[in-house]
This record gives sequence, C-alpha cells and structure tokens, in this order.
Amino acid sequence: MTTIQGDGSVLKTRRRVLVTGGAGFLGSHLCEQLLAAGHDVLCADNFYTGSKDNISHLLDHRFFELIRHDVTFPLYVEVDEVFNLACPASPVHYQHNPVQTVKTSVHGAINMLGLAKRVGARILQASTSEVYGDPEVHPQREDYWGHTNPIGLRACYDEGKRCAETLFFDYHRQHQVPIKVARIFNTYGPRMHPNDGRVVSNFIMQALRNEDITLYGDGSQTRSFCFVSDLIRGLMALMESPRELIGPVNLGNPHEFTIRELAALVIELTGSRSKLAYRPLPSDDPRQRCPDISLARSALNWDPLIPLREGLTQTIAYFDSMLGKGGWARIGNTGE
Repeated sequence: MTTIQGDGSVLKTRRRVLVTGGAGFLGSHLCEQLLAAGHDVLCADNFYTGSKDNISHLLDHRFFELIRHDVTFPLYVEVDEVFNLACPASPVHYQHNPVQTVKTSVHGAINMLGLAKRVGARILQASTSEVYGDPEVHPQREDYWGHTNPIGLRACYDEGKRCAETLFFDYHRQHQVPIKVARIFNTYGPRMHPNDGRVVSNFIMQALRNEDITLYGDGSQTRSFCFVSDLIRGLMALMESPRELIGPVNLGNPHEFTIRELAALVIELTGSRSKLAYRPLPSDDPRQRCPDISLARSALNWDPLIPLREGLTQTIAYFDSMLGKGGWARIGNTGE
C-alpha cells in the first residue's frame, strides 16, 4: 500500500499480497522475492500440484502465512494485491483431470476477481503463451489472437487460460478492477518437479540417469527458455507498473533453441552417456514458441538476464542434489 503524506510525498508501506498457487514452482519463488522486498505474503494452495517442500524455508518467516485453499471456492481475506498463479501447468498434470483444470482457470479467475473487486486490490493473472496455440505468427506478439484447437487434449489448459483473460478484461471494463495480465513463456529452474513432463526437467532427469533422452517429432520444434528469477522479476515489475498498463504482456526469453539443441546442451553439461531417442509428436504440440518482448522492454524496462547455459547449470545442480538426497523417492508435484 502507498500512502500520500501531508506534504505530498509518497510513503511506501508494507503491502499484504496474496499468491494463489504459492507453493508451486513459480509461486514459491514469487513468495520468496515478495518477502525479500518487505511485503506481507499470504500463500494459498490446495497442494494438487504444489508442494510444502517448496516453501518449507519460508514457514518460520514472521510475514509469511500459508493457507490450504482451492481457488474454485471463494476466499475471504483482506489484501492489497493478488497474484493469481493457481493452475496445473504441465500437460501431465492438467490432462490428468481436464475438467478440474478448466474449473481452476475459470472459477478461480471469477473468485479471485470477486475478491479483488470487494477489497479494491490490484490483481495479476498468470496467463500463458499457450493462448497462442500452434502459432501462425512468429515471434508471438500480444496483438496476435492465436491458433488453438478448442476441443483438443491441451484445450483444458489453453482455453481455460484464454477464458480467464476474457474474465479479467471484462471485470476491468465492467467493474474497473485494476488488472494485470502476463503471458508466461517456457520457464525453468530449481523447484521444478522431475515428473512434470516438461522438456527441461525430462531431459535433465534422463541425462543424470544416463537414460535415452526422449525427443518428440524430429526435434526441430523450437522453444524459448526463461530462467525463473528473470520471470519473477518480470511479474513483480508488471504488478508495480502504472495502473493503465493492464496487458497482456509477454514475459519470456526471446532467444530461440530447437529441442535437439537443448538435448545436446543438457548432455554436455551433465557429462551424460545418454543417447537421443525419437518418438511421435504429441497432439497439438506447437512447432514454434518464441515471445516478442518489445512491450515488456519498453514499458517495464525488463529483459531476461540469465543465459540458457547458466540457468541449466543451476537447474542441473538442483536436480542432482535432490537425487542424491533421495528427495523424489515419493511422487510429488509443483505448479507452474
């Protein structure tokens, strides 16, 4: 919360911030950085894909509070800001219960927007590059409407997020709710779960175990990989931006790599004996994915700083450490 003093100067005070999906991969890093910035953080998670391990180091912090809650139900709290990150983000997780995935995106958006409307809070929606589908425009700009399959296996996530964006903009137009919409591109880093089906975690785990690295299709499809610290910095900058900047704003790394290039780099950095194994391409898998971040650069003065080699080195060290500790002997998940 910002207070205007009698002399017209601005006094910044501690803000109470709600992070839904706060025990997930991105959410836990966001909670950490919000606390470091001096805010009071309320973390809400139903632990469907989140993990208490991700936030265990925050539980004793005097300005951190954890609540078990499913965003498909209303939440009655008093906060100044809401980061709505709650939703399974990997195909393995969101396709396991597609109806619940849609509910999380749509009902969750309605409930969190209702909360923001009631208390006058600023609210940020963690949307996704998946709203662009298998794009016919490259790189993807925010004014591109996308090329999605509304009845495909990925639609529960893609269309759920697209509908959430619709709700955010309609609440803004109809009720003047102060919104922010971020479209997040492929993000990786420590606290990803090894079994979430994402390409970075898959490749690292297979390489560390000297197993064949599985490539779908011929490996020529491209992705752009943003390290988690860069992404969190972008989310916080968007929330702090002037009220009129509502988005959507692409947040991701514009440096593009083929999946084969990623596999080769992971093998090199792990010193693995893994070989490449090719499998059929999954349904509706995008051929290209790369953000145009011109808006984020101009409006937020934001650019990703961590190159892929450096980010992978940190991520590999995390996975290697967890394997050594037997940290994944049980099945567990993290959020987006």
